[in-house]
Parts: sequence; structure tokens; C-alpha cells
Amino acid sequence: MGTALGLLVLAVVVAALPGRFYDAGALLYGIAAGPPGAERVTRRVVTYAGTGGPRRADLYLPTAQTARAAVVLVPGVARKGRRDPRLVAFAERLALARFAVYVPEIANLRALRVSAGDAVPIADALQHAAASEYAAGRAGLMALSYAVGPAILAALRPDTRERAAFLVAIGGYYDAEAVVTFFTTGAYRAPDATDWARSEPNPYGKWVFLHSNAGRLADPGDRARLTEIARRKLADPNAAVTRLVDQLGPEGRSVYRLVTNDDPARVPDLLAELPDSVRSELASLDLSRHNLSALEARVYLVHGRDDAVIPYTESIALKRALPPGQVELYLVDQLMHVELGPLGLADGYRMFSLVARVLAERDRLHQQRTQDAARNPPDGGIVPAIVPAPLRAPLAP
Repeated sequence: MGTALGLLVLAVVVAALPGRFYDAGALLYGIAAGPPGAERVTRRVVTYAGTGGPRRADLYLPTAQTARAAVVLVPGVARKGRRDPRLVAFAERLALARFAVYVPEIANLRALRVSAGDAVPIADALQHAAASEYAAGRAGLMALSYAVGPAILAALRPDTRERAAFLVAIGGYYDAEAVVTFFTTGAYRAPDATDWARSEPNPYGKWVFLHSNAGRLADPGDRARLTEIARRKLADPNAAVTRLVDQLGPEGRSVYRLVTNDDPARVPDLLAELPDSVRSELASLDLSRHNLSALEARVYLVHGRDDAVIPYTESIALKRALPPGQVELYLVDQLMHVELGPLGLADGYRMFSLVARVLAERDRLHQQRTQDAARNPPDGGIVPAIVPAPLRAPLAP
């Protein structure tokens, strides 16, 4: 089904749906249609106390309705961070679905670095959202791509475990070695499989990996050269870097050998040759090395079979590792990592089911907040009406 026809059919179906199902259809239609009008959503910057100092996030709210629940939307690995236009459009659509959407500033991700330490600012944002006027001690969590690992680590922390009501992971991962194998060689395999399957990986993954780990090397010259190699390759995968490669020392060469290797059988040995600082960070980010049984949030995994950055088999493996009965997996054919393509009937049904589930989470949180307010009224025993937030500054770039 083409994009235009798919949107037309979806719009007709949405108009006939009741209640939450109308909301689900409207949200799915909106994601496919693009950003809403700026007047329909307000955004303001909020600051709050965090581990080690103040934190900052963008808060998106619907202007004409009341937010029913809060959710933290974690940015992906992108230069524009929380202001990436694709993320902004997604946050706006979630706000129109009556979520209060918190998008935290995470400096590492904006600098194209991924670290297990990013779990700390994510946990801080979750604590703040859960304690806000739009929540009653719990909030949702959504993460994209490589940020899924730190988001799950944040939801596992003893101080935030009870704050995460649900977690939506889009294009995430489970096993760090498997991800490295894929973005360097294109080889992947399903859990329990012995034979490799092959696909053409997007080179973005390996050059982000190079950039992310350059700063962890002890040799300042290698740090600078790997950063420059990554910068050039991210701008143009065919850029010439031979002179820089020839100047690399032992540490830099070990990282460069890994990202330019095309043999999956060599990956374990090449990983073992990396500097301790790089291997330690990889181990911290590797969800396969963590006990995920303590996770209390309900989890919704979404992955495209055509993902060229992280293979869909990673979400299959992650589902297996999470507590049984607590996780649902949605595999679709047209989801190029985090970019939703034209929806066929089967994909449309899967995505509609997912969105309906997430909105059911929203309504459960709203019901909990309403019940808590009834049990604990303010002085005088009068429960105030929940009114829409006042109009705030319009969206700005």
C-alpha cells in the first residue's frame, strides 16, 4: 500500500473509532503524516535537580487538552540531540495523544558518544517526570536505537525501578558483540542459530562507534586522529583517510582494525585486542551481561526487519532475556531503524496494536493519578479539577 493511499485509508478508519482506539489511530496517522501545527503543542524548557547538578529537558504539552500521563523520550545518537527535527515531531505527536513528554538533554548522545553512564541523566529525568503534576509517582520511558541500553539500565536502578511504568524500545539491542559484528561485517543470526545471515549495514554505525570510543584512548594523538577519521567518514563514507590511518599508534590501530574488519569470525579476537577502557565501556553497555529479571516496567519492543543499523534479531534476543509475560515484541517490515515507511495492512495492524497498548498504559497511569487524588484530597477535602496547562512559549528552533 503506497504512502498516500495508506494515509487516506487510515484517516477514514480513525474517524470511525471510539475512545482510546480513536486516539491510537490518530497518533499512528499523525506519525505518518509528519509534524503537527506549532499552535497545537507548546514546548518549554524545564530544569530540575539531578545527580551531580541541575538537569534540563524540553517539556511538550497539548495546548487544548489535559495531559493524562507523563513519559520520558530519550534522544538517539544525533548531533542535534533533543532538538533533532524527527524527535521533535515524534514528541509533538505524543503530546497530542495527551502525554506530557519530557525530552532530556544528554550531552553524550548529542556528541555521538554512547555510555552506560547515560543511565544517570535518564534516571534523573524519569524521577522528575514521575514526580510531576502530570504523574502520580510513575511515568513511561521511550528510547531509540543505541539509547535503549542506557534506558533499560536506568529502569533497572533500585532508586528508579518503581518509577518506570512502561518502556518502549525502538530499534534497540541486547548483545554488544552481536551489534558490533553486524555493523562491521553485515553478519547476524537469530538466537540459537549457528549459520550467519547477511545484510548490507548502514556505515553510520561503525563510524559512530569509532567516534564514541576515540576519547577513551590514552594516546592523545590517536584520540585526535580517530575522531577526525570518524568525522570525515560520517560526512562521506568514501572519504580518504589513509594518511591518518598510517599515523595511528597501537591503540588506535586496534580500534580501526575492528571497524574495518569484514569477517564475523574475527570479531571476538579483535574485541579482545581493544584497550581496556574501550572493552570496559562495551561490557557496561552490553545488556547480555546484566540481570534483567529485576525490571518492573512492562516492555514494548519495536524493530524493523529491514533495519540496517541494528538487526531485528537483537530485539528477539532482548525479549527472551526479559521477564516472561512482561514484554511484547512488534516486528514490522517497513521500519528502517527508526524511520517508519509506507504501512501495508499487516504492518499497519501491528503498529496500531502497539499504539493502542501504549495508550492503555497512559490511561492506567491517569486512573492511578485520579484515584490517588481522591484518596488524598487537599485541605478541606475538596478535590480540585485538573485543568489544562496555561499557554506557554510557542515552539522555537
